[in-house]
Amino acid sequence: MPTSIAIADDHQLLAEALSDLIQKFDGYEVLYVAANGRDLLNRMSDGPLPDIALVDLHMPDMDGFETAAQLRQHYPTVRVLALSMSDREEYIVRMMRNGARGYLLKGCRPVEFRQALDEVINKGFYYSDFLTSQLIRNLNTAETGNEAPVFNLNSREYDFLKMACSELTYNEIADKMCVSPRTVDGYREVVFQKMSVKTRVGMVIEAFRHGLVEL
Repeated sequence: MPTSIAIADDHQLLAEALSDLIQKFDGYEVLYVAANGRDLLNRMSDGPLPDIALVDLHMPDMDGFETAAQLRQHYPTVRVLALSMSDREEYIVRMMRNGARGYLLKGCRPVEFRQALDEVINKGFYYSDFLTSQLIRNLNTAETGNEAPVFNLNSREYDFLKMACSELTYNEIADKMCVSPRTVDGYREVVFQKMSVKTRVGMVIEAFRHGLVEL
């Protein structure tokens, strides 16, 4: 079965161009194109659910931020991929908090667009190296104190997680935690397993999404 896509964008020309491009990708199909978030939700209530919803940030009636939040609450199986002309960090942060699985700039090349669709389906998320590096550089290690139980992390695993959401290398983390690099490798493996991620980027994204670290 092909991966199904729904598009929510008030710019009809761009939405139709995206639809035409997706139809050329093997293994993908477009279910419908909506004019805004409310239109998208109405279509979902009446018809089949897409695997991925491409959601523009700035739309009339219901914008992308509210649309993502509504989809997370009512249709959690639908994976949201945000579309925007802007790489402003506050937009990225807000969409992540509202459940977006990725953030894609509208000026990207078709090959990156296809990669984003593939990774959202196969990995569960997509963030370009540029956007991910912006987030990691700006994540601090402020302790929130009440969210670690989300993944059942103990205090040392949580300490490791906070340090890993920075530019510190694993060896530097070992020095700060006063343990050996082998011990840090053990923390990493356990945290990866508990958070159901396979990479440091995935760990950072999930930690940020669940409020374990803050900007």
